[in-house]
Amino acid sequence: MLINQDFAQSEPKSPVKRRLELVGNTNRSADKENELSDFNRATKLLQETIVKIEGAYAPSTIRAYRADFNDFINFCHGRNANALPAEPHSVVEYISKLTESGRSSASIRRALCGLSAIHKLNRFVDPTKDPDVALEMRRMHRKLGRFCSQAGSINADILDKLLLATDDSIRGIRDRALMLVAYDTLCRRSELVSLQVKDVKNNIKNGVETSSILLRKSKTDQDSTGKWLHLTQRAHLALIEWMKRLTEGQKYLIVGIDRGGRIARSSLGSGQVNRIYKRIARNAGLDELIIEGISGHSMRVGAAQDLLNSGASMPIIMQRGRWSKIDTVMRYLERGG
Repeated sequence: MLINQDFAQSEPKSPVKRRLELVGNTNRSADKENELSDFNRATKLLQETIVKIEGAYAPSTIRAYRADFNDFINFCHGRNANALPAEPHSVVEYISKLTESGRSSASIRRALCGLSAIHKLNRFVDPTKDPDVALEMRRMHRKLGRFCSQAGSINADILDKLLLATDDSIRGIRDRALMLVAYDTLCRRSELVSLQVKDVKNNIKNGVETSSILLRKSKTDQDSTGKWLHLTQRAHLALIEWMKRLTEGQKYLIVGIDRGGRIARSSLGSGQVNRIYKRIARNAGLDELIIEGISGHSMRVGAAQDLLNSGASMPIIMQRGRWSKIDTVMRYLERGG
C-alpha cells in the first residue's frame, strides 16, 4: 500500500516524542548557557587579576599575561572547556595548537608562564605542572628548538658610524645624546625612556667635567633602590647640548620630536628607540642585514661585548649592565668574539 508523503510529513508527533525533543532542546540551551557562563567567568577573573597585580609587575608583563590568557580563554571556549581553572589536557592541546601556529618556542614558554601565574594568583591548582603538560613542552622543544634570537650588536665601531650620520638639527642633537647615553649606561630601552632631567648630576674631577644619571628603577631593581650611571665626557657633552634645547619644567630626558621640530613633553615610547637606531643606520649606509638585526637593546649588546673584548671580568660586566643571571649575559656575549 502506498503512503501519501504529504500526510506522513504532517502526521502529528506522539506526546512521548514531543517530550524527548523538548528535553533535547532544553539540554542544548543549558549547555550553551554553561559555555557562555564559563567564558564570562574566566574573562571576569582575568580582569580582576590584572587589576590586582597592577603596580606589582612590569607593564609589559601585565600586557603579556592579558593577551596570552585571553587567547587561551578563546581557545577553551571553542572547545567547550573551562579556562580558569583549566584542565591539564586543555593546556596540552593549547601547546600543540601554538606549536603548529608558527610561534617561537620562547613565546610559547611565555604563554605557559602566564597561564601558570594567573592560576596561582587565583589560588587554583597550576595545570602547567602536570606531567602530560611537561611531556608536551618537551615535544614542542624537540620540534621547534630552544633558539632565542639575539639583538644585533652596535659596538663602538658601528656607533661611530651612526654618530657621523647625524646632523646638527634638533633631531640630530637628540639622537647623538640618546645613542651615547645608551652605550655608556647599557640601559635597556625601557630604562632609557624613563630617565628624568632632574636626575642628571654634573661632576668635575681633575678639571674634567662629566655627568651621572640616576636610574630610579630597572628590571632587576623593581623596588626602586636606584643606581647612579656614569657617562664619559663625550656622552656628557652630547647630553648637555641636548638639555640646552629642553624647555623649563621638562620631566623626561629622552623625548620625541614632531615633524615641525617641536619637542614633546612626554617620554619617548620604548618601541621607538629601535626605529630611531634603524633610521640612523640606514642614513649611515650600513648593510641591510645589520640593520635588520638592530633592536632597542643593540647598544646594550654592543657595549657588553666591547667590555669583554677590553678585558673586563664577568662580575664587572654584570654590574655595569645590571644583570642578575650569568646565562643571560652569556647570550649577549656569545657573538663578542
